[in-house]
Amino acid sequence: MAKFVFKLEALLKQREREEQECLRLLAEQAAVVNSAQEAVRRINETVQSGHEDVRRHLMGPLDMGFLTAHRRFMGAMQRQVIELVQKVVQAKKRLEEVRTRLAEAARRRKAIEILREKQFDRWRMQQARAETALGDEIGNQLALYNMLQDQLEEVVE
Repeated sequence: MAKFVFKLEALLKQREREEQECLRLLAEQAAVVNSAQEAVRRINETVQSGHEDVRRHLMGPLDMGFLTAHRRFMGAMQRQVIELVQKVVQAKKRLEEVRTRLAEAARRRKAIEILREKQFDRWRMQQARAETALGDEIGNQLALYNMLQDQLEEVVE
């Protein structure tokens, strides 16, 4: 039996590689977003812990050096949070861009796969027609052979 050959197989493989690359980029960007969000969470926990320390130091005499250091610490934490939030926003924007690219790559791959399926269906129908025609030809030759055999037997008798 003949083998189906899809002439655009190389293009289909290329489209699949593009889609896989988009999936890899998507995973990378999601990891960046998660990492930045985790860093913000850790800083928030540190800030909460710092607030607890200040509350404990407010009992009794005030240590102005500690309060000044705490204020600088809180300013630094606030700057870090702002930087991380900006990083999260940028990473989410890139994540959406990659999602859009992934959707486009999947659409392009699917278009080639649909074309392949249609060509395969046409090829399969052509094969079925060829097999049917071959079966008909064999049937006709057998009928002719049987008819000639019958005529030969009549002549011999």
